[in-house]
Amino acid sequence: MSIVFTIFVLSTFISLPKTISQTQPCNAISLSYIHNSGYQIPPASATPADQAYNFQSTLTLTNAGTGLLNSWRVFVGFQHREILVSASNAVVVGDGVSFPVNVSGSGGVVLAGFPVSDLKSGIETAGDFNQMQARVQLVGTQFGVAPPSVPLPASLYLVNDGYLCSTPSSPANNETHVCCERDPNALPITTVEAEPFETRQEGDISIMYDVVSSQETEYMAQVTISNHNTLGRLDYWQLSWDWMRDEFIHSMKGAYPSIIDTNPCIFGRQGEFYKDLDFSKALNCERRPIIIDLPLDKTNDTQLGLVPFCCRNGTLLPPSMDASKSVSVFNMQVFKMPPDLNRTQLTPPQNWKINGTMSPDYQCGPPVRVSPTRFPNPSGLTSDSTAVASWQVICNMTQTKPNPPKCCVSFSAFFNKSIVPCSTCACGCTSTTSTCSTTTPALLLPSDALLVPFDNRTTKIADFARDNDQVLPDILPCSDNCGVSINWHLLSDFKDGWTARMTIFNWGETSFADWFAAVELDKSMAGFKDVFSFNGTRLTGSNNTIFLQGLPGLNYIVAEADGKNPKKDPRVPGMQQSVISFTKKSIPGLDVARGDGFPNKVYFNGLECSVPPVLPITGHGIRMTIAFSSVSATLIMMLFLHNLL
Repeated sequence: MSIVFTIFVLSTFISLPKTISQTQPCNAISLSYIHNSGYQIPPASATPADQAYNFQSTLTLTNAGTGLLNSWRVFVGFQHREILVSASNAVVVGDGVSFPVNVSGSGGVVLAGFPVSDLKSGIETAGDFNQMQARVQLVGTQFGVAPPSVPLPASLYLVNDGYLCSTPSSPANNETHVCCERDPNALPITTVEAEPFETRQEGDISIMYDVVSSQETEYMAQVTISNHNTLGRLDYWQLSWDWMRDEFIHSMKGAYPSIIDTNPCIFGRQGEFYKDLDFSKALNCERRPIIIDLPLDKTNDTQLGLVPFCCRNGTLLPPSMDASKSVSVFNMQVFKMPPDLNRTQLTPPQNWKINGTMSPDYQCGPPVRVSPTRFPNPSGLTSDSTAVASWQVICNMTQTKPNPPKCCVSFSAFFNKSIVPCSTCACGCTSTTSTCSTTTPALLLPSDALLVPFDNRTTKIADFARDNDQVLPDILPCSDNCGVSINWHLLSDFKDGWTARMTIFNWGETSFADWFAAVELDKSMAGFKDVFSFNGTRLTGSNNTIFLQGLPGLNYIVAEADGKNPKKDPRVPGMQQSVISFTKKSIPGLDVARGDGFPNKVYFNGLECSVPPVLPITGHGIRMTIAFSSVSATLIMMLFLHNLL
């Protein structure tokens, strides 16, 4: 009797998963989400939709296919304002987030396997579900769904490339199921004989975590940050992650923790285990350290530097600008804790995040095990050395809910004496006081107003409005609040070509070294000829973008400075300008004055700038020539005087 019962239980356990709506088993990747329990938690709310409830659920992945599933990632479309408090055997893929995390703001969350991220097939494991299956116990808070109702997710699917998932089955018995099959148009699946590593991926930023040597209690890691985005840039980068096994940083070269703190070790498990270790010589014991680059003067420092591609002061340039400055490298010595005391027990940190000042926002994926990195032999021999183990982290620019821009654009033309300024609050407004209006459109400017700070433009704006019979609003619009503004001036328009002048103003307190800009011109880009005072080229891989940077020795835009007489003269921005020439040949229908001569997008140091919604468009005539001499001569003269200060 006991033998029959055992056989029955075993056969039940190893049966292939089915979706509720399916009569056939899922012979691919099976996903199931089961709501186990839930109950009301304090505080009590008079509004049912705002009442909080505990929920406990199980997410199960089963590899019932024929190939290996590397680095599994699953999207769970939470829909009840869930806050995820814990998830066993998984981590949240996001912007360096740790538990608890609000997972309903973006419509759900991506979970990645940890510490086991790969699921083998039944074929290569003889049906061992311990290697075929991952069970994630989810605990969190949801709002508004009171028992006995069940808060199931709206969607559930496998994020890994090359899979097509069915729609979630109709909820029954507090659960829903999905079957994800290989896309027949995708690359062949990894088989048992294939290499047990993920293919290296491409992204805006690639971070390699290479273990270059390993001992029982510690290992040496090399971290390589590579910028692959043609317009992406990081200034004063900061890199952070979560240690998952109580590791700590003992020493570093090429970079440094932003805070040197070993107290968590001294008063924690690390201090109890490493009784003879002098923690005053260690660097950081935080669970989430923040790593910063070293300044240039530490490049050849025997204790901190002497690492190739280190010590760039946190600057990562686009490879299209300077490939040698698009990489940062640092080394660190990492101490491990029990029970991971063997050479092969290596766990990469999770929840990576990278950011910088005046830089795009990035979202990083989980570290993925890839084939060991090869390094040139330091002795000069032709043979390469390999890392002990390598992981890759891909970080891409985020498009969701972007921060306010940090630069803006103004437009002007030789045929219009008015300058269309940067938009009101183009880079955000910090207050809604009665001193200015955040909704009133920016007022047209005279040409000389471009060279003075916003606070010094009021008189010029009032005089210009009076001279042109314009009525000023009772409350003037607020400033653009941008640290960088760019003026695009249509300089000339003739039969066979046209020219524009681009002027970059730095109104901030920080100078820009190795600056660059990019201009998108959809219709007129085909006629691009030359840039005279900048280094300008067509952006690689684009047919509508000019890439601009300073000439050698002139790639520095100084910060805003005091005028010659600070008591009465306004502050003066740092600036650079150049004329750009175009031809009209082979571009039928090009109308420069009616909009084709103005860019639709402008970037500065990798960030997209705010562009005004209107253009200085008007008809041609005698008034245009007069306006041209007024705008151009005034701006050129003031730039000349500025250079003499």
